Amino acid sequence: MTDLSIVIVSFNTEKLTKECIESVVKHTKGISYEFLIMDNISKDGSVKMLRELSKKLPLTLIENKDNIGFGAANNQGMKKAKGRFLLLLNSDTFVKDNVLGEMVKWMDENPKAGISSCALKNKDGSLQGTGGYFPNLFRVFAWMFFLEDIPYLSKLIKPYHPMHPNSFFYKGEEFFMKSQERDWLTGAFLLFRREVLNDVGYFDKDYFMYVEEIDYAFRAKKKGWQVWFLPKWSITHYGGASGTSEFATLSEYKSLKVFYEKHYPKWQMSILRLFLKLGALSRLLFNFKIYAKAFCQA
Repeated sequence: MTDLSIVIVSFNTEKLTKECIESVVKHTKGISYEFLIMDNISKDGSVKMLRELSKKLPLTLIENKDNIGFGAANNQGMKKAKGRFLLLLNSDTFVKDNVLGEMVKWMDENPKAGISSCALKNKDGSLQGTGGYFPNLFRVFAWMFFLEDIPYLSKLIKPYHPMHPNSFFYKGEEFFMKSQERDWLTGAFLLFRREVLNDVGYFDKDYFMYVEEIDYAFRAKKKGWQVWFLPKWSITHYGGASGTSEFATLSEYKSLKVFYEKHYPKWQMSILRLFLKLGALSRLLFNFKIYAKAFCQA
């Protein structure tokens, strides 16, 4: 059996997708792997490039007729995957060193770990916010009103979505520097074993983009699997290469409401919407256009 199935969703990121695939081929050692690439009707030269790569690499290309979203496209790849482990990898990432080979080895040595991820870094080497804890009402409130950024408060809150790991408040904190269990991990790099797929199934089709990885980890932890953040290893994640900040913000708000509908008592939805609206209002000065829309849609 193949050791690792690498699932990548492609959407108008021809150059980055090619560099991502080539970085995996160049640096990965000691394991067998395959690529499963789902293209969501890219308008650039992505499909032509991927067809050429499929002639010389273990690469299966699925050409979608519509943009079916991140979760649904990843599901296509998961259904065709043959590996003992699966890696959901963003097209705008760059793999250095033998990260994949070493992390597969770590997973083999830690059978209770169902899902893992490495540190994500910006092009300049600075850290990105990666993963967090499930978004209960208290954590959503702290996220919306910047309480997660107060010095040392993150240790008490166990933040939902820490976004500023390079700030004065977070720098050097164990949250970003030490291996530890988390509730969820960012979908840009999500490594999990086939047994998790068998237990949990696929991404929920109700999420078009964002929060689907939180939902997936929520279901995995209910089955008893551990979720691990492993900053010993890292990759570069350029971030936002195929989307806009407006789309990301509105999609996350919408998907967070879907998550609450599925997993939390109904009475909490009205409180969540209030927090999202007030949080959007507090951000209007930063970007009026985006957060005015977010306020209306919350």
